[in-house]
Amino acid sequence: MTAPAIPVAPHIPVLLDEVIAALVPQPGELIVDATFGAGGYTRALLDAGATVHAFDRDPDAIAAGDKWPECAENPPRLVLHPRRFSEMVDALGQAGIARVDGVVMDIGVSSMQLDQPERGFAFSHDGPLDMTMSRSGPNAADFVNEAEEGAIADVLYQYGEERQSRRVARAIVAARPLSTTGQLAEVIRKALGYRPHSNKGPAPKDPATRSFQAIRIHVNGELEELEAGLAGAETLLRDGGRLAVVSFHSLEDRMVKRFLRDATGGTARASRHLPDAPAGVQPTFADATRAIRAGEAELARNPRSRSATLRAATRTTAPAREAA
Repeated sequence: MTAPAIPVAPHIPVLLDEVIAALVPQPGELIVDATFGAGGYTRALLDAGATVHAFDRDPDAIAAGDKWPECAENPPRLVLHPRRFSEMVDALGQAGIARVDGVVMDIGVSSMQLDQPERGFAFSHDGPLDMTMSRSGPNAADFVNEAEEGAIADVLYQYGEERQSRRVARAIVAARPLSTTGQLAEVIRKALGYRPHSNKGPAPKDPATRSFQAIRIHVNGELEELEAGLAGAETLLRDGGRLAVVSFHSLEDRMVKRFLRDATGGTARASRHLPDAPAGVQPTFADATRAIRAGEAELARNPRSRSATLRAATRTTAPAREAA
């Protein structure tokens, strides 16, 4: 009888070799994949002999992962949690797990989600204005059609670093109701005077990209999710456990960089959600890496890796600052 085929992720995980090198997975170790997606990191971790607890709030990702043979092993080497990764401490506690050997996070929207027009994350193909990772709750259409102009402008400026956020917000409000990604993108382009075709040089980057990023981050609470997830990883990782975080834009990377700087003793406070560190508190992480980015070979085969940044560190013996 032929053995079942190993599922292959439809999208190439970015910085895979570098992430695995940072995690150093060993047979029998327990590692959390906080952002399962198409399962690229999880596949490599399973192949190294580790047991993986994987999180994803996207029901499509969970449904695809349920078909993996490791879910059916006894005991299972792949356990899927259809939850936000900010809830990993509670979820693993319910499973009787207090400590893990590694945590990996791949922050933001996945290629799998971007490539599905019906999810509404991108404007390369027209689709419903959704952008929810969980396929539930208030979506992008609710936000752009119901929020006040000032609130829209604030989101575009804070999460998309859109300098002309007030102009764009004014145009969005004037164009209501909006129901598709194509409609929203066209409103943004018009507000910013975008001219995609010029006689000299390549077309400039589509300015709708910044606003789409901002709305998506807001709708999904992505930065709050990242902040809580980093604190959760600090709580769960054992002495010597490894953390690896891949981010795709400057807002995320700044948060990860600040977290690791504070956790390795750079400052007294790592997060507005954590208490001020009392004098003498020991660093909770060590050996934080500098930013690691894709090499030329990976850039050639996977253009999405161009914006990826990996940062990693090792857990110390100090108690988590939340507990401290």
